[in-house]
Amino acid sequence: MDFQRRDSRMRTPADAPVRDHGRLGSTVLVCALAGTIAGCAGSVRVNDIPDIGELEADRLLFERGSEAVDDRDWSRAREYFLQIRDNYPQSEYRAEARLQIGDTYEGEGSPDSYVRALAEYQDFLSLYPTHPRAGYAQYKLGMVHFHQMRRAERDQTETLSAIEEFEAFIARFPADHEMMPQVREQLRGARDRLGMHDYLVGVYYYERENYAGAMARFRELIEQDPGFSRLDGVYFYLATTLADTTQVSEAIPYFARLLDEFSESEFAEQAAARLTELEAASQP
Repeated sequence: MDFQRRDSRMRTPADAPVRDHGRLGSTVLVCALAGTIAGCAGSVRVNDIPDIGELEADRLLFERGSEAVDDRDWSRAREYFLQIRDNYPQSEYRAEARLQIGDTYEGEGSPDSYVRALAEYQDFLSLYPTHPRAGYAQYKLGMVHFHQMRRAERDQTETLSAIEEFEAFIARFPADHEMMPQVREQLRGARDRLGMHDYLVGVYYYERENYAGAMARFRELIEQDPGFSRLDGVYFYLATTLADTTQVSEAIPYFARLLDEFSESEFAEQAAARLTELEAASQP
């Protein structure tokens, strides 16, 4: 098993032959006249953007950006929100537009766009630390890392970052914050991923008779994350490791805890058998 540390352009193809020069020229002209920013497909046309002096232009931009978000047209939505950010410094929609820019990057879901999303949410918190939507920005910082978490047996850097951001939310915002249930749920998911990493490492050590390493992993997991969703497995392997190294008096309580707290566990039958065996052997 390949365990990694828990802490730790595309080349443009050569131009294809152009067979219809007239059609190509027309396409280029249309794009130029339309004032596109990132190519014809999925970009904002000039006639979609109201003049800066137009009444409620910022509201129109925000509505159009929101519609594009609903359509998951991330680049198009972002251009509307960028117009608000860059051209309407006094707009009531400016702060929310900044958040939406971050959301469009998050929605794209690429490594590069995740980096940009993090920067947008961090900028929002720096500029608007007391804004009613600051909690949302902090939550999204955690979620961007959460989206990038790797499997339990791989590097857990993103998992640790997600945990850090969710814990920062809990430390910074009141317990009755409307997003607190979501934050706690995602934090539990991130902690479970990290806990599963340590659990698998412990089992790996146990199977290779590195009992000291296994016990250290299991004890640390119990101490640091008593809410781990696979705690029954931790109890079982720690108790088994202790029993196999003749530390019977320490093994018995962990088998007993497994049966008491996780009576339906997949390990319950084995634990009951080992517990009976150890208790009988320890009788004078």
